[in-house]
Amino acid sequence: MANEGRQLVLASNSPRRQELLRQAGYRFIVRPPPIDDRGVSAAAGPGAYVESLAYLKAMAAIQAHRLTEGLVLAADTIVELAGRIIGKPDNEADARRILSQLSGSRHRVITGLALVDAAAGRRLLAHEVTGIRMRRMSPEEIDAYVAGGEALGKAGAYALQETGDRFVEKIDGSLTNVVGLPMELLERMLKAAGHRPEDFHE
Repeated sequence: MANEGRQLVLASNSPRRQELLRQAGYRFIVRPPPIDDRGVSAAAGPGAYVESLAYLKAMAAIQAHRLTEGLVLAADTIVELAGRIIGKPDNEADARRILSQLSGSRHRVITGLALVDAAAGRRLLAHEVTGIRMRRMSPEEIDAYVAGGEALGKAGAYALQETGDRFVEKIDGSLTNVVGLPMELLERMLKAAGHRPEDFHE
């Protein structure tokens, strides 16, 4: 096996991303970055923005954990509505505001991925876009959803893999992208970086 002994390192504490990797059969270790995903300019557009955030997370994990080998994977997910970038809500009031904006909308979920070879320093960046059509939600539905605790910590203040899917009418594109880690894109990136995805499987 050409890449026997190579290690996939997930630079994220997200249980959703970890579960997606496990479900796909990947073996990996978790080394989260000690940074907040703020301070990057979105002037270049949402795709470049999430790619930059993912790359910063990967590099922060490499530096914080003193990684000298392994392929480091980092991701960042946002929602884009009419040209505006929407991240994670700051609190419950912010979550209600975000969901009120998304109610009845067509918006896009965009995830940037970064793959960085910790030994060689080579990097590969890309992003995936999924279109979402969300049904109109009543204020009472929004209040109940936020009170249930799912909205916090999620881009766009909803979680498709939990109960937020009841608000979604149509998905155009990758489902795993909406959850936070586009698995189809990851496989393409591993191949583009010269690896066989199965070399990182259990």
